[in-house]
Amino acid sequence: MPRYRRVVVKLSGEALAGASQSGADPASLARVADEVLSLHDIGVQVAVVVGGGNYFRGRMAEGWGISRAEADNIGMLATVMNGLMLRGALTARTQADVRVMTAMPITSVAEPFIRLRAAGHLSRDKIVVLAGGIGQPYVTTDYPAVQRALELEADALLVAKHGVDGVYDSDPKTNPDAKRFSTLTYDEAISSDIRVMDTSAFVLANEQGLTMHLFDVAAKGIMRGICEGQELGTRITAKG
Repeated sequence: MPRYRRVVVKLSGEALAGASQSGADPASLARVADEVLSLHDIGVQVAVVVGGGNYFRGRMAEGWGISRAEADNIGMLATVMNGLMLRGALTARTQADVRVMTAMPITSVAEPFIRLRAAGHLSRDKIVVLAGGIGQPYVTTDYPAVQRALELEADALLVAKHGVDGVYDSDPKTNPDAKRFSTLTYDEAISSDIRVMDTSAFVLANEQGLTMHLFDVAAKGIMRGICEGQELGTRITAKG
């Protein structure tokens, strides 16, 4: 039996872009879809929060000469594009029902996010892809991922990072002696100014006692391994 009954996977847009780090790479999309299905195959109820950084980020606003709010709206639309592509990759591989739900109404292509409806989909073994963040600017997808995990009463949040296999005490790209933590508390992460996620996401997860696993999205079988009880990547928990 898996140790988690229901999880939310936080997937960055870059994870779908592959080596190019922009746009969508079919091989990367297929690999991510296989990883998500590996959880569904062992009976884990799974929802996926998708980012949009492979197309557009709010912090690009200044370079384009537009307001941050406008840029964030564009970024939210990018997450919808990724959500639809992920649904396409999933439905090509499974008979399971896959639903895309968005925080902003785009009813011609996706359902609006309604907490009880999303929870109902999961309880009926449907895979739910969540796009659009929380539908508001000035927020990355880190905080919405924690919020959705709490709203859906997930047992854990699986944070799939691109090119990062856990949390380190220093930057492993510049320090070959950097130490990777196998476990960490949110208080330790915040006090050490570890920036693998927004601090606001850490604070909310800490307050509500949500367990988080951070790992490299490119590691084959890692999502399933975590849900089966293996200690892979870095597990972050509330103190005590």
